[in-house]
Amino acid sequence: MLLLRCPLPLLLLLLLPLHSRPQKLPTRDEELFQMQIRDKAFFHDSSVIPDGAEISSYLFRDTPKRYFFVVEEDNTPLAVTVTPCDAPLEWKLSVQELPEEASGEGSGDPEPLEQQKQQITNEEGTELFSYKGNDVEYFVSSSSPSGLYQLDLLSTEKDTHFKVYATTTPESDQPYPELPYDPRIDVTSLGRTTVTLAWKPSPTASLLRQPIQYCIVINKEHNFKSLCAVEAKLSSDDAFMMAPKPGLDFSPFDFAHFGFPADNNSGKERGFLKSSKFGRQTSPKPRVDLHRVCIGNKNIFTVSDLKPDTQYYFDMFAVNTNTNMSTAYVGTFARTKEEAKQKTVELKDGKVTDVFIKRKGAKFLRFAPVSSHQKVTFSVHSCLDAVQIQVRRDGKLLLSQSVEGVRQFQLRGKAKAKYLIRLKGSKKGASMLKILATSRPNKQSFPSLPEDTRIKAFDKLRTCSSVTVAWLGTQERNKFCIYKREVDDNYNEEQKKREQNQCLGPDTRKKSEKVLCKYFHSQNIQKAVTTETIRGLQPGKSYLLDVYVIGHGGHSVKYQSKLVKTRKFC
Repeated sequence: MLLLRCPLPLLLLLLLPLHSRPQKLPTRDEELFQMQIRDKAFFHDSSVIPDGAEISSYLFRDTPKRYFFVVEEDNTPLAVTVTPCDAPLEWKLSVQELPEEASGEGSGDPEPLEQQKQQITNEEGTELFSYKGNDVEYFVSSSSPSGLYQLDLLSTEKDTHFKVYATTTPESDQPYPELPYDPRIDVTSLGRTTVTLAWKPSPTASLLRQPIQYCIVINKEHNFKSLCAVEAKLSSDDAFMMAPKPGLDFSPFDFAHFGFPADNNSGKERGFLKSSKFGRQTSPKPRVDLHRVCIGNKNIFTVSDLKPDTQYYFDMFAVNTNTNMSTAYVGTFARTKEEAKQKTVELKDGKVTDVFIKRKGAKFLRFAPVSSHQKVTFSVHSCLDAVQIQVRRDGKLLLSQSVEGVRQFQLRGKAKAKYLIRLKGSKKGASMLKILATSRPNKQSFPSLPEDTRIKAFDKLRTCSSVTVAWLGTQERNKFCIYKREVDDNYNEEQKKREQNQCLGPDTRKKSEKVLCKYFHSQNIQKAVTTETIRGLQPGKSYLLDVYVIGHGGHSVKYQSKLVKTRKFC
């Protein structure tokens, strides 16, 4: 086969002297060939297919395109590969005989050029192969006749990209990675958010020792038959993601995306805008849930952070990194397992229930008042970080709030109504809380709290043996107990934070740590402040102070701890 880049009339002119010389095996100037295939503009929009190089081109809908190449000698091996990208193609390969060189009179003079052009272009040619569809399809012949070959392509569905590769040395070229005898992808493990895939290595890597890497494509729509089809879904400048570090499988939806939620700036996301081609304007397409990652030469891989009970499609492509040409394994699909069904905890009217929630986890509770009721009160005490509470009555959402500390919610009741409570934990760590549901308005176990639950220490009143502190109260008369505990000088805020479980009551403290208890309230909320001086402390020592407020039902809530230090010299 020849490397040509000329228009057809000039191509035919060049063909004439080829047959006036003795026949020889097809060859190519390898140095020139390598230079030309590196120059992407060399074959751009050319109607001539080069020998041994893959070309990419574009078809407008219902507009056929024709390519040519010449085989000089009979019995020449020939392989042609056509790869549709984002639409099915109709293509046909045919051959015409080259014109006779001499006239019937044996003068040896070539026939006029116009007569030879007519002789070639007027002939229909012999059809060798035709195909219609979106599979990567091949024409392979170990012995092809000499002649002018024509490849006709047509897309009747839409404008589309495609790729063509032709060679007269298929045995030695082998640009496409070879598939193993079993080219399927196996799902070896299936979880609620993970799928583990395994596949047999390409013989191109294991036997021929050529550089092969594997690229995985994950989406929720369908399998892809070529990497070209994947690239058509994504933008042309969307680079392959880097392979994960050794020993760590990649989580493509850590992409915080494989769930896959799109952010508000989706218009600027790489990979999800179709670029304008050939002067035709195309509107931006919505973001697609499609991700790809190249993982080197591993042949087992775990995809994580998937959605439970969701079907995903997985495709694997072996890519020859020398030629950048790829071959598709047989894709597969799998549905992740369902979320484990949550056990629903029944709440009893007026009784406090302790709830533990794992990090990012959730718990479901149910409250069904035994009698008709006008109002329902939910009291929530979050022991550590804030938690999210949702309350539904007979399926209708009534409440959705974030709760930190103690909160009380009063909802309108309904006869024979059932309430479903969903509690969602913190992203920082495990959550603990106490919850009380009641249809009796006077049944309140949690004490009321001020908005500010800090303890203030007065530095000017600090002595070598005492400290003076103050805290806010409420209009409701409650019992307050203050406790102290000596700590090391290197006691820091991080240690104090770990001890901020507001649900631990005075019953967990040593009797020796108790300073005093007293009742306090004020009808004027602006004056609901109390002070206390803690005596009998050691000079230059650090102490952790805690104030507990105890409600009528006996339930206690701890204020924020305060670290104080006595003066060393007085």
